[in-house]
Amino acid sequence: MGKKLFACMLGMLLTAMLATGAIAGDKKVYVNGIDFGFPPFGYIDKHGEPAGFDVDSVNWIAEKMGFEVRHQPMDWDGIIPALNAGKLDFIACGMSATDERRKVVAFTNPYYEVTQVLVVNKNDDSTFKEMFTSGKVIGAQRGTPSAKYLDELSKKEGMDFKVKKYDSTDLSMQDLPIGRIDASAMDSTIAYEMMRNLPCKVVGTLDVDKDVYAYAFRKGDTELEKKLNEGLKQLMADPYWEELKAKWNIH
Repeated sequence: MGKKLFACMLGMLLTAMLATGAIAGDKKVYVNGIDFGFPPFGYIDKHGEPAGFDVDSVNWIAEKMGFEVRHQPMDWDGIIPALNAGKLDFIACGMSATDERRKVVAFTNPYYEVTQVLVVNKNDDSTFKEMFTSGKVIGAQRGTPSAKYLDELSKKEGMDFKVKKYDSTDLSMQDLPIGRIDASAMDSTIAYEMMRNLPCKVVGTLDVDKDVYAYAFRKGDTELEKKLNEGLKQLMADPYWEELKAKWNIH
């Protein structure tokens, strides 16, 4: 075999191995998209490895349902386009199953319910109302229900605050203690996780409908839908589900 032909075939083989839905031995390999920094659901830990509640959950489901999974971190803004472009097979990382997202992707059965809250520094005595009427700067992760709600609220009469967008909630919470923003909007579960490690508190709940978290996948992928829904059903009925919730401080 000529060197050029061999190199060409090797390149094609590597491409096939890295593609979504590939085969590893006798098991199919699915690629799960996660955020770089969305603890406790999905993030990259200090060792550079994927970690979080959803990461552990999907690993359990993969083992039970007989497939392999690879967790691929990427910016949250581009995660749904990456899914529909075939770069990912599904997204399990604390994703809200909103009506807007349902227009472009499908979702599994929900596995968690959350509210949207506003977090401030622990020594901040401002009222919840003052956060929106006294020129405050509120941070929020791009593409989240909190960010959308704040954008719409800021345009209403009598409102006086600015919205600063971040690539992750982690980044907004790095700016909060040093005064670059006055508050950060986020899912309630993320807020509880932040309060374990940072001097912050919840000042109020945003007037947003409760969200449900579910795994996102491409419309029409019925094979994967069945595996994920059945896997979630088995996991949520298993004692390991409560162990995971305790491990990751999921209320």
